[in-house]
Amino acid sequence: MNTHESSKPFVIERRFAASPLQVWRAWTEADQLQLWFGPKGTTMVHCHLNLRPGGHFHYGLRMPDGQEMWGLWTFRVIMPLQTLVLVNSFSDAQRGVTRHPMSATWPLQTLSTTQFSADGDGCRLALQWEPLDATAEERATFDAAHAGMAQGWGGTMDQLDAYLAGLK
Repeated sequence: MNTHESSKPFVIERRFAASPLQVWRAWTEADQLQLWFGPKGTTMVHCHLNLRPGGHFHYGLRMPDGQEMWGLWTFRVIMPLQTLVLVNSFSDAQRGVTRHPMSATWPLQTLSTTQFSADGDGCRLALQWEPLDATAEERATFDAAHAGMAQGWGGTMDQLDAYLAGLK
């Protein structure tokens, strides 16, 4: 089922005062991802990255309340310093694909496209997310969640911004 017809993609963009190479490396190297990825207050408790088409980024985040949330990216397209296309899923500690821990009608998988481009002396990152092989109910849940995604991804981008600023 092609789900892109009825859903509105979620898009967030941010300009970073760092080179495209620095932003790319922060986004694609496990030792750097561990230091910034996730909402403020979370700690990465597991990080395994195999950056190649068909490879995975499997991670676990510990929330401030102690709960853990797991995620899995499966890479489809990798164009260094330009584009990452991946399937994004919630996961468990064994790398199995699971439902969203707080929403039974969240799409099981989303397609994520991240683009990196030079912007003066910085880098512009554009992230687009859309449901993948989702039911009408899952697409509706996704569409209704854009404000929450903007808040969550905005916080994650804030973490990346602070991390990159600390590299200087």
